[in-house]
Amino acid sequence: MMNSVVKEVEQVTPTTVTIRFPWDEEVLPGQFIMVWIPGTGEIPISLSHLGPMKGITVKKYGPTSTILTEVGEGERIFFRGPYGNTFRKASGPKLIIGGGSGMAGLLPLIDEKAKGLVSARTSQELLFADRFRVGHVTLATDGGSAGVKGYAVDALKQMDLSGFSHIYVCGPELMLKSIYDYIREKGIKADFSLERTMKCGVGICDSCSIDGLQLCKDGPVFTETQISTMSEFGKYRLTESGKRVRL
Repeated sequence: MMNSVVKEVEQVTPTTVTIRFPWDEEVLPGQFIMVWIPGTGEIPISLSHLGPMKGITVKKYGPTSTILTEVGEGERIFFRGPYGNTFRKASGPKLIIGGGSGMAGLLPLIDEKAKGLVSARTSQELLFADRFRVGHVTLATDGGSAGVKGYAVDALKQMDLSGFSHIYVCGPELMLKSIYDYIREKGIKADFSLERTMKCGVGICDSCSIDGLQLCKDGPVFTETQISTMSEFGKYRLTESGKRVRL
């Protein structure tokens, strides 16, 4: 278990904060760490900021993430890792699709040429949409408070995808499933970063498995070819007790 002193905390949405801390370790886009709150629990979080000053972007969700959003500058953060694989490099124009807090793990992929599709329930929860160049991002919100009214896939259907060589997606699994179903016949390479219950991060507990693959060791990033073989994708997940339930 490692630890580092928090140097900066930024409130990026009403329910989401970015925590910056020094850590001299190479971490690749898409990889994650297991963050531990003593006495509460441990959760996996993708790195939103790389380089010597790392960063994680955390949304209030459960007990551990809620406490993390309340961490202040000068306090210590405890973690282990990095774990998992990374995104493939795009050979041409790329589209980055993030839903809710899933946009955090995609942030390191944004460059001047990247185009984005950022979705959330409300305009206040849109994450890192301002990191794309003006005119290079499409927004979608459930109620239409910003951008297209509806889900990410609704906005995607209004876009011309012919110019993209690669698509990167992260967010709720049902969102990923809808996007995969829409693009699977279009011949576009796509990387999907999945989010599932994870207790150990090293392939022991098997709580993050999907069709025999483990997110912590085989993922969390999977290609469109791998996704095509997953019968559980977008349908079932495992609880912490190992029970298989519908999404």
